[in-house]
Amino acid sequence: MTVARVIMTDEAKAVVDKLRQQYPALIFHQSGGCCDGSAPMCLEKDDLILNENDVWLGAVHRCDFYMSKDQFEYWQHTQLTIDVTKGRGASFSLEIPLGLRFVTKSRLFTEDEMNDLSLTRLASEQG
Repeated sequence: MTVARVIMTDEAKAVVDKLRQQYPALIFHQSGGCCDGSAPMCLEKDDLILNENDVWLGAVHRCDFYMSKDQFEYWQHTQLTIDVTKGRGASFSLEIPLGLRFVTKSRLFTEDEMNDLSLTRLASEQG
């Protein structure tokens, strides 16, 4: 069975479901340090221009998830878990007005998992 590079807690899924009531098409992009540090940002699908510098890690709760190629070099050995916490972040992410913010938790893949990871691709390679 293929190991997902990014997963989401049930609490974060509930927030995504709430956001979908207003914004039907969502994506995530792992921020690389601007604004709210290294936070996952939830955006409307067409609000972020993606290119050959962005890597698609997979879909989480029916949202495509991206991060920059440079950042992926550091995080490629970790599984990311998207969670949510109370508090307003300093990003442009859609959950901020709800008094919540998405956070990324990570853990290293085991050796066995590294041999069975889901595939990635550059955003520019998507059809």
